[in-house]
Amino acid sequence: MFTEAELLAVFRALSNPTRRRMLVWLKDPMSFPGQESEDVEIGVCVTDIAQRTGLGQSTTSQYLAILRQAGLVIATRRGKWTYYRRDEANIARLLDTLHDVF
Repeated sequence: MFTEAELLAVFRALSNPTRRRMLVWLKDPMSFPGQESEDVEIGVCVTDIAQRTGLGQSTTSQYLAILRQAGLVIATRRGKWTYYRRDEANIARLLDTLHDVF
C-alpha cells in the first residue's frame, strides 16, 4: 500500500498533462520511431521521448525524474544515454491502493 506521502508524490507527478502523456506513451515503447524490440526491456531513450514531447531534453529529463521519484518509471543508464520504462509493478500497487482507499 502506498503511504500518504507516496500518493501525494504520484498525484503531483500526474498533475502535469505532459507527464501523464509520457506515462501513456511508455505503455507502448514500440510506438517510438527507431525503437528496436530488444530495447523494450530497458525502455525508451530520453532523446526519443523529448522529440515526441516537443520540449527540450533538459525539461523532458526533469519531467521523467519527477515520474521516477513518484515510482512510476524506472531509469536505466547505458553509456551516456538514459532509458525509461514504466514500473508496472509499482503502478499495479498504486492502483490497488487507490481501489482500497477510494
